[in-house]
Amino acid sequence: MSSHDPDPRPLLLGGPALGLRLIVLAAMAAGLMVADHRDHHLAAIRDGIATLAYPIQRAVSAPVQAWNALRESFATKTRVEAENVKLESDNLVLRLKLLRYESLEKENERLRAVRESAPRAVQRSLVAEILRVDLDPFRQRVLVNKGTRAGVFRGQAAIDAKGIYGQVTRAGPLSAEIILITDPEHAIPVQVNRTGARSIALGTGRSGLLSLPYLPQNTDVIVGDLLVSSGLGGVYPPGYPVAKVTAVVRDPGQPLLAVEAAPLAGLDRDPEVLLVWFDNAIVEPEPEAEAEAPIESPTPAPAQATAPPGATP
Repeated sequence: MSSHDPDPRPLLLGGPALGLRLIVLAAMAAGLMVADHRDHHLAAIRDGIATLAYPIQRAVSAPVQAWNALRESFATKTRVEAENVKLESDNLVLRLKLLRYESLEKENERLRAVRESAPRAVQRSLVAEILRVDLDPFRQRVLVNKGTRAGVFRGQAAIDAKGIYGQVTRAGPLSAEIILITDPEHAIPVQVNRTGARSIALGTGRSGLLSLPYLPQNTDVIVGDLLVSSGLGGVYPPGYPVAKVTAVVRDPGQPLLAVEAAPLAGLDRDPEVLLVWFDNAIVEPEPEAEAEAPIESPTPAPAQATAPPGATP
């Protein structure tokens, strides 16, 4: 290298002694710190550097912030979806409970109506839930969840809130079978409430139809007449609603009327029935005034037979 060529190295880094350079740099740093501490001459420079460095800092931290925001977004979406699922589940549970409460309220109304419909002739009653329904044309029967352990007996009457339902045909320890009044094998003595005309209502195999085939042509019965139990037969006491007349056919060529009636009991709707124990004791009405006993005429004594002449006494 020629002696006339300038040294390309910086002035502070040049020179033979590194210790001298360190001392110079340390003294400059100390002077800058003292000047900044006392007079704050470097505040503007520092603010400028910070301003110039801010975009770089934002650019460096942007990917991290974007990743955190994306992760938080997914976490929030997952949390919201989980909360929505939980809220929907809670809403369904509450709706089911509300439906159950409504069902219980309706059931209580039905039970109150059934109990209020029972007249004073009922000594005791028992609510029985229907377990099975058999409503084919040849067999109109239901199975209830009360049996002989609850005191149920064969031939016991069953009613609902609107009228006579049927009677027990078979009773087991825990369940009983009830034949409906519409069963083809069932017959119930009834009378027209308006006129008192008596007849027998037969089941037809249809849940909404009874037949009264034994009324003479001159019977006073019209559509809309209420049929009540007559009390004959010993199963049902008198006066309980049974059906309403829906059709009366008068054929002059026939000796009897063709009368049809619709049962009042909810044979195909009731979820429970009322098994009842009736007071079947017959009380004779007291006479308004005691009738005077008729005076009996004395009975004449029989005349002695006269022996014919010549007969030995």
